[in-house]
Amino acid sequence: MTGEETPAPATIELLNALPAPTLVLDGSGDVLLANASAEAFLNQSQPNLIERGWRSLFAAGSPVVGLIDEARRTGQGVQAYDLPVAFETGREVACDVLVGQAQLPDRWLTVSFQPRAVTALVDRQMGQSAAARTVVGAAAMLAHEIKNPLSGIRGAAQLLQDTDDQVARELAELIVAEVDRIRALIDRMEGFTDERPQRFAPENIHAILSHVRRLAETGFGSGHIFAEAYDPSLPPVLCDRDALVQAVLNLVKNAVEASPPGGMITLTTAYRTGIRVRPPGASTRVSLPLEIAVIDEGDGPPAHVADHLFEPFVTGKRGGTGLGLALVAKVVGDHGGIVEYDRRDGRTSFRVRLPIFSQPIRSAQAMEA
Repeated sequence: MTGEETPAPATIELLNALPAPTLVLDGSGDVLLANASAEAFLNQSQPNLIERGWRSLFAAGSPVVGLIDEARRTGQGVQAYDLPVAFETGREVACDVLVGQAQLPDRWLTVSFQPRAVTALVDRQMGQSAAARTVVGAAAMLAHEIKNPLSGIRGAAQLLQDTDDQVARELAELIVAEVDRIRALIDRMEGFTDERPQRFAPENIHAILSHVRRLAETGFGSGHIFAEAYDPSLPPVLCDRDALVQAVLNLVKNAVEASPPGGMITLTTAYRTGIRVRPPGASTRVSLPLEIAVIDEGDGPPAHVADHLFEPFVTGKRGGTGLGLALVAKVVGDHGGIVEYDRRDGRTSFRVRLPIFSQPIRSAQAMEA
């Protein structure tokens, strides 16, 4: 480290308050400061970064090195978005990398890394809302145009079952079974068309999760192991309890179906700052600090499906309808929140971010009014 001016204590405190991994480099390109998020992201302590430098952390030819060198050479800030950041350990993370120039005589640089798993949340939220509206329209149309004719088809097929012709009777039974399957699909889609005002009230999120766990353990998840890792200090969440129970239940069912027999399903909660979104029609951003995660040890969805999981009729499961996660996206969006998929270290996570009780919230109907 050079003999340049040492950052003031207030600067250090502000830097550590930033949620994004951030380094401060001096005029020679050496590390002056690394906030707590940067230490976790780079898997290095600040003293190690100051002593050993930052260049050796990245793989040969890393674009991060080129960006920082360019900023030092030109004296201007540079940015790169959705950049594959490869580390010398073999780990690779897609990030937005922002290199800024501090307006000081010593030409300090700030280097911020924003993993795309976080930056994509806001963009994906808009896509989820659009997908949810698409499903609402499609479900209303299908329920009206298809469900009634299905009743007539089923009735006619039942009459044919009384015939003495064995082949005809088997075909009639097949028709009845298929009609029942289609009706069940329509019934599931009608969950999207329920436009009644939602009943929001402050609820203990852990009571909701405990209820979901009991339902799963005594039903579809009876052959699996359930674990919990809760933050007991979380404040209440303002929600429609029945709707949120259904959304979390869908996530748990999805995790069970993706896991091997006897696999572990982990439910977690946490208070995390740093995610703020502007709901449609709102003039201010809303903080989403309350996190619910449903984690399984399955193989995860195919790569070509992963980016479209919350869109209707998209599924990686044989025989799946692709409506469960779309319904989750709709319910979470109605609560002013976002839901995100993540796959790392052999585990699949679905994370729901919600406002807490102290934050104002409006239903989707009010947002679109």
